[in-house]
Amino acid sequence: MGKMNGKNAAAKIMKIFQSFTEGELKQVIGTLVDRKARRDAQQSKRTKRAKKRAKPCSLREVEVTVSQLGLGYVSDETIVFHYCSGKCTTSRKNYDLTLAFMKRSRLLTKYKKDKARHSPCCRPTAYEEDISFLDNFNKYHTIQEFSAKACGCI
Repeated sequence: MGKMNGKNAAAKIMKIFQSFTEGELKQVIGTLVDRKARRDAQQSKRTKRAKKRAKPCSLREVEVTVSQLGLGYVSDETIVFHYCSGKCTTSRKNYDLTLAFMKRSRLLTKYKKDKARHSPCCRPTAYEEDISFLDNFNKYHTIQEFSAKACGCI
């Protein structure tokens, strides 16, 4: 059996549809519309997830206590901690592309212990000024370079 050309296929489909009653046609069309709506909804969810994951490198913030910084201080004082988060795929340099190719080509297999990253990381490029606080034992402390002021792909 040979291939059907578009015109021949369309004629066969029209012949099949002409054999349906009006009620059957409405049911078939309804089913097709429902399937398309479900497909579109799933595609929309995938697209939303992809967009959600693909945020570019930028400065974010969260309000925490000094104790929640994990630096060993015991203080209920609240601060706004700024951090860098996001993707850096658009900032890939020739180094990143070359390293990725070499890893895929297994040219770096003898150096397995070296965990070389082949894409830039979203990191602070500048830090906020030092922060001073009073701990729960009434002792004064100053922390340097702990909260990001600006972010970049490095």
